[in-house]
Amino acid sequence: MAIQPIRIFGDPVLRSTARPVTTFDKELRRLVKDLTDTMLDAPGAGLAAPQLGVSLRVFTYNVDGVVGHLVNPDLALTDEEQEGPEGCLSLPGLQYDTRRAYGVVAKGFDMHGEPVEIEGTQLLARCIQHETDHLDGIIFIDRLDREARKAALKAIREAEWGDGPAPTVRVSPHSTFGSAR
Repeated sequence: MAIQPIRIFGDPVLRSTARPVTTFDKELRRLVKDLTDTMLDAPGAGLAAPQLGVSLRVFTYNVDGVVGHLVNPDLALTDEEQEGPEGCLSLPGLQYDTRRAYGVVAKGFDMHGEPVEIEGTQLLARCIQHETDHLDGIIFIDRLDREARKAALKAIREAEWGDGPAPTVRVSPHSTFGSAR
């Protein structure tokens, strides 16, 4: 297993836009394995590469017993919306109702460069949107209304992990093709 430390809110890599994957090689396959192993160990419904400090457009998911990954996702969202509880491995222990599209069609690639299309509703749609947000430097609390966001930021300040020193940005063990942040 290749379980890696998960970056916590405040780490600058979580606010950066991840770069598209252009090379589908052994390093990418190792990254997908590390993401999957770390996500399953956490446990979480999803994990994006920036959460491991790698600024590439890759995420893994584990919803309803289906484990998968998507590289360079492109989303089409339904107009119908849902609101429900959402948390994040980079904000341990926090959960807030968040509005998302009810359904999604996500197109991208697998770790071998083969085209993939994932269609989902409810939790899978929420997960795909959440992880794609990470690739765009967006954290789910950014999508909360003013009052809920204010409560979330207060909870972060009060969290055991929220008032420590500024996070250390470490060099990724994975090739980031010159885009490590």
